[in-house]
Amino acid sequence: MLKMRNLLVCAAALLSGVVAQSSSVGAYVSSESPIAKAGLLANIGPSGAKSSGAKPGVVIASPSTVNPDYLYTWVRDSSLVFKVLIDQFTSGADTSLRSLIDEFVTAESVLQQTTNPSGSVTTGGLGEPKFNIDESAFTGSWGRPQRDGPALRSTAMIAYANWLLDNGNTTFVSNTLWPIIQLDLDYVRDNWNQSTFDLWEEISSSSFWTTAVQHRSLREGSTLATKIGQSSVVSGYNTQADNILCFLQSYWNPSQGYITANTGGGRSGKDSNTVLASIHTFDPSAGCDANTFQPCSDKALSNLKVYVDSFRSIYSINSGAASNAAVATGRYPEDVYQNGNPWYLCTMAVAEQLYDALLVWSSQGSLEVTSTSLAFFQQFSSGVQPGTYASSTSTYTTLTSAIQSFADGFVAIHAEYTPSDGSLAEQYSKTDGTPTSAVDLTWSYAAALTGFAARGGNKPASWGASGLTVPSTCQSYSGPTVAVTFNVDATTVEGENIYLTGSVTALENWSPDDALLMSPNNYPIWSITVDLPANTVIQYKYINKDGSGDVTWESDPNNNITTPASGTYTTNDSWR
Repeated sequence: MLKMRNLLVCAAALLSGVVAQSSSVGAYVSSESPIAKAGLLANIGPSGAKSSGAKPGVVIASPSTVNPDYLYTWVRDSSLVFKVLIDQFTSGADTSLRSLIDEFVTAESVLQQTTNPSGSVTTGGLGEPKFNIDESAFTGSWGRPQRDGPALRSTAMIAYANWLLDNGNTTFVSNTLWPIIQLDLDYVRDNWNQSTFDLWEEISSSSFWTTAVQHRSLREGSTLATKIGQSSVVSGYNTQADNILCFLQSYWNPSQGYITANTGGGRSGKDSNTVLASIHTFDPSAGCDANTFQPCSDKALSNLKVYVDSFRSIYSINSGAASNAAVATGRYPEDVYQNGNPWYLCTMAVAEQLYDALLVWSSQGSLEVTSTSLAFFQQFSSGVQPGTYASSTSTYTTLTSAIQSFADGFVAIHAEYTPSDGSLAEQYSKTDGTPTSAVDLTWSYAAALTGFAARGGNKPASWGASGLTVPSTCQSYSGPTVAVTFNVDATTVEGENIYLTGSVTALENWSPDDALLMSPNNYPIWSITVDLPANTVIQYKYINKDGSGDVTWESDPNNNITTPASGTYTTNDSWR
């Protein structure tokens, strides 16, 4: 293992330490980059060294099959991985990747059409998070739907489409890519305001990560549609992108200075979800825009400090680190999965956000300190005050030098707990840094590559975040709806009532407190009619509340229906 913890010091304090750390981190980036690239490619079928059984273009999450079993393909992970490869290909960094990218396009087109527990391609199936590596549906119990996948997949394919258009291949874009992309974008347009499991697959509510990547996908999807003459969808995409941008603002917690990652779940909301969203919706042309939570925005920087600080005291390996030094970070401080350890991709994400911020400050020749970001900047210069500091000022130099070292500190931690062969697991132990959980996590390799690219000054393409205005009033979009009448045969005693709740906003997102009161007009049949999204797989349950407010849920499993495209629908259930 590379040992660099002794180098994690504030740049403004020890210049000699800065030089040494920069050199050490640079050496790690040079040595680990080809290993990460090879590790990523090894997990892509059919010829990847660790992807046996995977169809062409299918990304396995990890070759691990026991504790945990990750030998599946996730739409989210696959899309993020191929976005890295598409960016390398389109930038000219690796021109050998085109056939692999085309295989990814074909594989995802198959998965889109594969009927699964979330539905068919027209009834919610695009929200299915994972599949078997032979492209068949995974039918086991899981946290579904997860509505980030279509947004991320469309973003990856739009990047490829833009390169093809620039190189004169309009036919392939229009005939092959656009039908795939449009399915995903239409799903985002019609379902963005429905409940979703978050990217960690644990909480069903609304998720900052999902909302942010959905917003990006519709913006760049609208631009692509205009380029190729698909004007009929542009207005709908733009309207809902505005509504999503409006909703995105609601995650900001001004009194605490951070982005609350999920609207449900009962946790603090301090979560790597928010840092990952900032770097994956980075648009250099948007500067430090706070409405889209750009990496150098005051809200994103304030959030980053709160997120990082939440791990300082909970991991043994962070013991003794200075209050302004880099530390190991994980998904969220309350995490207990696999004993709740730091994750390689989460630690690298912090560095990447800081590198992105540095790139924008350098490009615009100044940085701004606001009352919102003041605590972040005071880590590096305790006397700094709100204001705009040009690159010619000593304050700018002091702050950016310190932040560069701070960012390098997170890469140094990443390096310290990377084993000598360069392999990257999902997590590393919070007590001694030993790699743990799934081995060779493809997303860990992808995150290393994007972090290294950001450190090298990589400037991603703009996706349309610049100059956006948040609407004064947020409007929810429900898409087409159908009237669904729920009937349940349920015997009660005096003082008890039957309520309904379920997986969509119209059914109050599984909230027992806000569940819908049913009517016993034909007792013991209780009834209610609700307008629900059309063409959608919906889960629901009935609950019994007595006069004191005690709640009794009917027994598992959840009830399921698929709503029709139009008309009405009626259920006839019996209390379990």
